[in-house]
Amino acid sequence: MTADQLMPLLWEAFLETSWMVVVALAVGGVLGLVIGMGLYLTRPGNLLANRPVFAVINVLVNVVRPVPFIIFLVALGPVTRAVVGKTIGIEAFTFAMCIMSAFVFARLVEQNLVSIDPGVVEAARAMGASPLRIVRTVLIPEALSPLILGTTFLFVVVLDMSAIGGYLGAGGLGDFAIVYGYRQYDWAVTGIVVGIIIVIVQLIQWLGNTLAKRALRR
Repeated sequence: MTADQLMPLLWEAFLETSWMVVVALAVGGVLGLVIGMGLYLTRPGNLLANRPVFAVINVLVNVVRPVPFIIFLVALGPVTRAVVGKTIGIEAFTFAMCIMSAFVFARLVEQNLVSIDPGVVEAARAMGASPLRIVRTVLIPEALSPLILGTTFLFVVVLDMSAIGGYLGAGGLGDFAIVYGYRQYDWAVTGIVVGIIIVIVQLIQWLGNTLAKRALRR
């Protein structure tokens, strides 16, 4: 295929990948923040210590997070069909990305919160601050910079997951590289896609580092 024929297809693939990544990053980020906060708060000795709840959430995260994404897609098939109505296509694939990214980010959130000096939290508790206020005025501000970097890492993870989209008919840059690059033995097309992904990652990493530095100076 000529460059004139490939460019509209490449642009369409870029938009598909962008849509999947943005939705998965937004939904997975919010859910992951809630789950990770739940992990931290319900840990023994913490603000809302609850051993059974912590054990359930912790097991769920430990079960889902290590599963290779391609296997997770297959295993989640019945749930995806029940929620989305189908197991192939961009909607089904994005749903699976949201779930996986939520559990990945949850562990990052918990690890960042655990690293906060316990003395800061204890001081807020001694002043009579409610758990919600401590979360809002102590935990999130103290962990803001690491959370920004964690979100940057999550973006890269989600972008990697989106590359598998072609296997479920979801399209995207991964599908474009396979169909018009690998299968056509056109290594230039594959190289262009790789270059685009590298540029995107570098820009997001730079943005994340910049925002994290500003958060530290607050």
